[in-house]
Amino acid sequence: MIEKYGMKLNDTVLAEPHQMGLYDDLMSKKAELAAGGGAQNSARGAQYMLPEKSVWYVGCVGDDEYAELLRRNCKEQGVHTEYRVDKEKPTGRCGVIITDHHRTMCTDLAAANEYKLEHLQQPQIWSMVESSKVYYVGGYHLTVCVPAAMAVAKHAAETNKPFLLGLSAGFIPQFFKDQLAEIVPYADYVFGNENEAKAWAESQGMDASTTVAQAAQKMAEYKKVNSKRPRTVIITQGTEPTLVAVQGEDKVREYPVLSIDSSKINDTTGAGDAFAGGFLAGVVSGEDVQTCVQKGQWLAKLSIQELGAAYPQPKQTFSK
Repeated sequence: MIEKYGMKLNDTVLAEPHQMGLYDDLMSKKAELAAGGGAQNSARGAQYMLPEKSVWYVGCVGDDEYAELLRRNCKEQGVHTEYRVDKEKPTGRCGVIITDHHRTMCTDLAAANEYKLEHLQQPQIWSMVESSKVYYVGGYHLTVCVPAAMAVAKHAAETNKPFLLGLSAGFIPQFFKDQLAEIVPYADYVFGNENEAKAWAESQGMDASTTVAQAAQKMAEYKKVNSKRPRTVIITQGTEPTLVAVQGEDKVREYPVLSIDSSKINDTTGAGDAFAGGFLAGVVSGEDVQTCVQKGQWLAKLSIQELGAAYPQPKQTFSK
């Protein structure tokens, strides 16, 4: 399947015309349907660990059965949604090919690419923005509607509330360098994996010998609008230690990853989203960075034992 659609193992790509047949191909093989969306996965993960009615999510869907699937899934998991509904485009989809413990992803943004600032600016929705205490934007949104992401980022800086940003995929710093450069100065926390960190370093002119730790440190020291909060950069590296660089600190911290028997790993799709969700829950709860990392690792460990970006039911309780 990977060869048929011109991809490489562990690719994370936006669908090109020659790859659009992938989705029907997968469904003809009785693929499993699961709720997705990078930042939405993190929202559901954060809610999994927080008190009821703690999290809400905004995005764009089509007027179809898959939008209903997302609504139902979020409602079941306690996440309030405020979707913009696009009448022309279908709900976005991501084809995931699982090969052993590798996952290759091909995304058709469709309606997700049609979000508009006007939707966010509606009084009933913007009032929810103003009453929120913590904000998270996934990097994928930088391919969609930068003005909406910047409106949230600027509000967070003006009110001194935490603003968190996910890099989402290596192609974001590679092909959306300017959009990323616009929003990173507002980010109090930045999430990424080792590949995304290296892609960002390369976009900044750093050479190939740059280590992941050096890239994280460089991003932590990047220019910042809200000087009341130091920037914290969190880089996951699969089974290798999670790296944390904090603006103003010389040493990058390392946090060993929780061990798991490989036989228990079902699907690594959304592991980074789950980590961000757990970390977000820690930030909302006022935890220190170490505890936030532990919560992220704990939730990611649970998620990779499920199919898709999912969390086990009944709910499990976090323990260090």
